[in-house]
Amino acid sequence: MATNPGILTNWPWKPLGNFKWLLLAPWAAHSTYDMIMKEGNERDLGYVLIFPYMLVRMLHDQIWISFSRYQTSKGKNKVVSRSLDFEQVDRETNWDDQIIFNALLFYIGIMVIPEASKLPFWRIDGVIITSLLHAGPVEFLYYWLHRALHHHFLYSRYHSHHHSSIVTEPITSVIHPFAEHIAYFTLFAIPLYTTVITRTASIVSFAGYLAYVDFMNNLGHCNLELIPNSLFSFFPFLKYFMYTPSFHSLHHTQFRTNYSLFMPIYDYIYGTVDKSTEITYETSLKRTETSPDVVHLTHLTTPHSIYHLRFGFASVASKPQTSKWYFFFMWPLTLWSSLMTCFYGRTFVLESNKFQNLTTQSWVIPRFFVQYISKCHRKQLNKLIEEAILKAELSGVKVLSLGLLNQAKELNKCGEIYIQRYPQLKVKIVDGSSLVVAIVLHGIPKQTAEVVLCGSYTKVSHAIATALCQRNTKVITMCKDSFENHQLRMSPDLKRNLVHSISHTAKIWLVGQNWKEDQQMKAPKGSLFIPLTQFPPKKWREDCYYLTTPSMITPSSFENLHSCENWLPRRVLSAWRIAGILHGLKDWNVNECGQVMFSVDKIWQASLELGFQPHKIPSIETLIN
Repeated sequence: MATNPGILTNWPWKPLGNFKWLLLAPWAAHSTYDMIMKEGNERDLGYVLIFPYMLVRMLHDQIWISFSRYQTSKGKNKVVSRSLDFEQVDRETNWDDQIIFNALLFYIGIMVIPEASKLPFWRIDGVIITSLLHAGPVEFLYYWLHRALHHHFLYSRYHSHHHSSIVTEPITSVIHPFAEHIAYFTLFAIPLYTTVITRTASIVSFAGYLAYVDFMNNLGHCNLELIPNSLFSFFPFLKYFMYTPSFHSLHHTQFRTNYSLFMPIYDYIYGTVDKSTEITYETSLKRTETSPDVVHLTHLTTPHSIYHLRFGFASVASKPQTSKWYFFFMWPLTLWSSLMTCFYGRTFVLESNKFQNLTTQSWVIPRFFVQYISKCHRKQLNKLIEEAILKAELSGVKVLSLGLLNQAKELNKCGEIYIQRYPQLKVKIVDGSSLVVAIVLHGIPKQTAEVVLCGSYTKVSHAIATALCQRNTKVITMCKDSFENHQLRMSPDLKRNLVHSISHTAKIWLVGQNWKEDQQMKAPKGSLFIPLTQFPPKKWREDCYYLTTPSMITPSSFENLHSCENWLPRRVLSAWRIAGILHGLKDWNVNECGQVMFSVDKIWQASLELGFQPHKIPSIETLIN
């Protein structure tokens, strides 16, 4: 929102929310009806294609968003290295408003302008006129309109909303108040309306002009220098007629320079070209890929999780992972991506972050949950994880943390097989188990009399059971095998606090691996389920409470965090990911994998010292009382 919003700031259909697309339904239905019922020359192809072409424009924009986010996560040719935040993502979620606005105006134009109906598919004279009118009046008038929008009166009421995004994304180009879009469409309508009234317009000239505007808008705001220097070497005059991402990025960082739309010629004529334009361009082209200090290795979960990735749907990625109703209609893309992972796929960079003097990255193995639990895929999965570790070794990574099922005991013995296979590895492998134990223990009040420990035996469950027994907290295990494993490895003086029972009144349940539904149904009403695993338990009980998987809130200084890690809330990271960061910052230089566990007290104190905060759990005290 602008600092001092003026009239016509909000879009008129804002109260409709996601139902705003229904505004186009009557025209889309009527045009489809005309296409079916009419024949030959009676059909108006341009009228029929308006709605489909708007969907194509959305796809075009989404491709730019995905491409830009994927490339900027690696850092190569990046223009601005500042942090992107959730506030900007929220501000830019309404980028499709301008597409709805354009569609409505085109539908209305066909109704009120007789010459706009039944346009021919192609006319060369209309294309030439459109090009000349854009290069002349449109670019010239936009330049002066843009300068006017930077006057204090208009800037504070309108244009400051657009400039709130210092680090631009492709779709930042269309994030303006409604009044600005009216002014912009009026400018872009000059070549369109002129060709209509001169009867030189065509479907190609209209669609091509919109495609050109969308392409250049996305290009200029992608925060990634894509125009090679060789192009300007061969055609020096192009610098006056084609801007670059770094050229427009300077406008967002310097504000009072580089006002042009797509053709910098007017900035050169009126002396408003930023002095650092050329050096910024050259510096961006020379920027290499980021070399991380710490890497978190994760993977896909459900087939729909591709849309939750940072370079999937930005608005979806900025919220905890859930299934959306419109995913159903995207099943062809979902199915195609799922099949592709079966035959091809290599680890890719998902995001890069900065914390203190540390550069961290998340790498994703393009495999889904169902592939990880399948025995026939284990060999291939281990190969992909191993390749990622060796890649990290060559890149000078200090610590690699294993996320989700990349550290499954059945897959690679919690990462131990890689240490055994490559004993000279400099990169340290961390499974984060010590921080998981610390978070769970500090989430249970010390006065707790008894807890129920469910699931299979693991080193994490054993460490928690041992620590609770030392507190004189009774630990009740429901599985006999788990009870025997814990008892076998526990000192005699602690065994008295370890109990195997199927009947109890405890309301705090520690949920581990292979927790069964029938066990969950035995919990008393109002029980609290605390997961020990990376995947959240299924919520079968509405009368009980469920905590998130072990995680902590990040400090405000943790940069470039604008997407949620799987199902966790905003600015919350899993314990396994945080553990790798702590190992990297503290230079502990140890492997924490297999049966080895780092100091629980040491890693907990380090997390607090560095500003990570545990979740507040006010309901636990109430449950106990």
